[in-house]
Amino acid sequence: MTEAGALEAQITQQVVTAMKAHDAVRTTTLRLIKNALKNKAIEKRAPLTPAEEQQALATMIKQRRDSIDQFTKGNRPELAAAEAAEIVVIEEFLPKALDETALQALVAEAVAEVAAASGHKPTPKDMGTVMKAVQARLQAASLRAEGRTVSELVKKVLAA
Repeated sequence: MTEAGALEAQITQQVVTAMKAHDAVRTTTLRLIKNALKNKAIEKRAPLTPAEEQQALATMIKQRRDSIDQFTKGNRPELAAAEAAEIVVIEEFLPKALDETALQALVAEAVAEVAAASGHKPTPKDMGTVMKAVQARLQAASLRAEGRTVSELVKKVLAA
């Protein structure tokens, strides 16, 4: 997936496979992914970088999680289940999300880095700086973590 357009080619191939298998949910979701990536590229007026592709897919997952919350509140479990199935397909094209312990270690490293740079233990006021450090570490290591989870973890560490 390092080459521009490689992800789109991979998705196109999987659309064909899903169509042959008569897997309607997977086919539809793959087409949604392909369209989202194509729309992003058109909007940018240039091919997407792998980081931009990952960002677009992460945005799609976030939208579906929000939809699941809304459908659950609206007592529509069948629609929430459909959104959850789409998330499973989308996540196949993203790097594996960090587990809780690895994320805690990463946050601890970022807090230590900010403390060393500023000369004092970070407080909740330094949350933005710590969040930027965590996000930079995630991006440098090509890892993925949901922003809400990272934010809650950073708040907990800074409050302690």
